[in-house]
Amino acid sequence: MSKTIPNLLIGCAAGFSGDRTDAALPVVRELIARDQPAVLIFETLAERTLALAQLARRGDPEVGYEPLLDDLLRPVLGLCIAHGIRVVSNFGAANPLGAARRIHALAKELGIRPPRIAVVHGDDVSGVRHRDLLKNALGSAMPCEPIVSANAYIGAEPIADALRAGADIVVCGRVADPSLVLGPALAHFGWRMDDWDRLARATMAGHLLECGAQVSGGYFADPGYKDVPGLASLGYPIAEIEDSGNCTITKPAGTGGRIDERTVKEQLLYELHDPAAYLTPDVVADITTARVRQDGPDRVRLEGVSGHERPPSLKVNACFEAGWFSEGEISYAGARAEARARLAAQVLRDRLADTAPLRVDLIGVTSVLGDDASHWLDAQATGEARDVRLRVAMQHREHSQAERLLREVTALYCCGPAGGGGVRTAMRPRLGMVSCMVPREAVVVGHTMIDVRSMEVAP
Repeated sequence: MSKTIPNLLIGCAAGFSGDRTDAALPVVRELIARDQPAVLIFETLAERTLALAQLARRGDPEVGYEPLLDDLLRPVLGLCIAHGIRVVSNFGAANPLGAARRIHALAKELGIRPPRIAVVHGDDVSGVRHRDLLKNALGSAMPCEPIVSANAYIGAEPIADALRAGADIVVCGRVADPSLVLGPALAHFGWRMDDWDRLARATMAGHLLECGAQVSGGYFADPGYKDVPGLASLGYPIAEIEDSGNCTITKPAGTGGRIDERTVKEQLLYELHDPAAYLTPDVVADITTARVRQDGPDRVRLEGVSGHERPPSLKVNACFEAGWFSEGEISYAGARAEARARLAAQVLRDRLADTAPLRVDLIGVTSVLGDDASHWLDAQATGEARDVRLRVAMQHREHSQAERLLREVTALYCCGPAGGGGVRTAMRPRLGMVSCMVPREAVVVGHTMIDVRSMEVAP
């Protein structure tokens, strides 16, 4: 008679870099209380985040991982080690080994046993040996400017292998977000890598968790239309995954937010270009036959997802230096405020006509729905808004030209129009990004365990 495999609990305590750092403790306490095999994930990486991490590492080779790493892990690292809760995250960003070093140092500071840490590698394809690969894949889109980062979206296999090898913590760079969940499921249940239905079901469980509190009501909330209780104390989600791959989504008891059929359906469709073919490095998931049903208060069951063979290629995002981005803001209030803000914008256009096109927004009039060329704003007649903040932005390859915008916005204080105040300016390096597909076999992935005694990568 075959042995029944217990369900696996996977809690998510972050959905992006900059997320709340107090979310993990309620999740971990709930995982401990349920007394089942459990994993805690942090999803902290995005395309822009990774490129910025590469820039940070240029300035200091010891950084380049998630800057909030200490704040995320310190409250729960001891509990996770003591209770056997594995931690899987992409907070390694551009420097997974640096993140592993910092976690070991944090464990020493906390007085807990040194965790066994695995570092996943293979996603970084920015080096010289991959240059021909990128040239062939990008063709004419290959950047002329220096490449800051180039990373492939790799899948769940190296995560699963690391957990099977006994890792307490798995530190990744650019893996596909749902793979943070699929990897632990593969290791726990022992599924084959061509069991497409199970892989697809766990992948969609990962898709529900990957944005943290979005599925708990955060991105769902719209007062008077879609009300969410306790938004200031949202509970982050937990998936209970079965050997079939089907899952139930919950959250810690006593926390705010809501998990119901509507919150789950919204997150299920989030960033899904084709419900019949959600492409990941591990599987092509099909949710056209999926079923979502309430299974109790703040408990929703997802089942019926099917899967197809994984794609032969992997997606790569390459970020490159694209000059400088500058922006400035100034406020106008009272009678004829909108007209004065429009006049200020025209002054800036006239004085910076020889640099680059300006993006003009009137916050409070037209901003979120505006366009980079400001055609929509210009097509509208001047209204009677009495509280307007003018925002002007530009991009230029030369630092000195981009910096002119900052000086011109500041000069509006005395050069008019009347009544401007609250100037704020900023400038930063600008990154461009191109994407391509590369043959799967061109990207060699794996994991290495960290030797705590020497803090070097062990063979």
